[in-house]
Amino acid sequence: MTNRQPGLRERKKAATREALSWAALCLAVERGLENVRVEDIAAAAGVSPRTYNNYFSSKAEAIVSRHRDRTLQAAEALRTRPAEEPLWEALTHALVAPYAGAAEEPDPRWVAAVRLLMREPSLQAELLRGGGAVRAELTAAVAARTGTDADRDLYPKLVASAALSALQVANEHYLAADPVVPFQPLFAEALRQLAAGLPDPSSR
Repeated sequence: MTNRQPGLRERKKAATREALSWAALCLAVERGLENVRVEDIAAAAGVSPRTYNNYFSSKAEAIVSRHRDRTLQAAEALRTRPAEEPLWEALTHALVAPYAGAAEEPDPRWVAAVRLLMREPSLQAELLRGGGAVRAELTAAVAARTGTDADRDLYPKLVASAALSALQVANEHYLAADPVVPFQPLFAEALRQLAAGLPDPSSR
């Protein structure tokens, strides 16, 4: 299965977008969302405020984009997984891979600060706003892999929605866990349980 590799311009744009999103998150965690200006984010990422505005329309969009882009990246990766690989195995590889850089031993102070940050109404609204587009992309990737219709068949929609629910639950568990736990294995376990059909815990 082939996949077109992004050109230099696309890679540079993706790197700038990632740098801006990461800077926005770090500054918001450090100072609080209301105390961060667009100029601060642009300076931290080494670009101009005008460049920032070419990528994002708000601070909330910049912060949430990392989460959204990872899922879109996973949808694209799913299309390139080996054809003989079972669906849920391929889906787990694709969805978990973007989190490979996550800390194996998260800083409790960072997790606590992100937990507070994600209570911001503007961030919650931004997550909801882009959720439909993300689900549509993942649904299309599942449909392409399974030979189903993304618009007319229930199956790809159910798979994509279940996988995204696992991501949401894993993230909520990660932010609430005490002591802190690494995110990547937590997410992988959530997907593993889904793939197994969510067996009754008492029967394991």
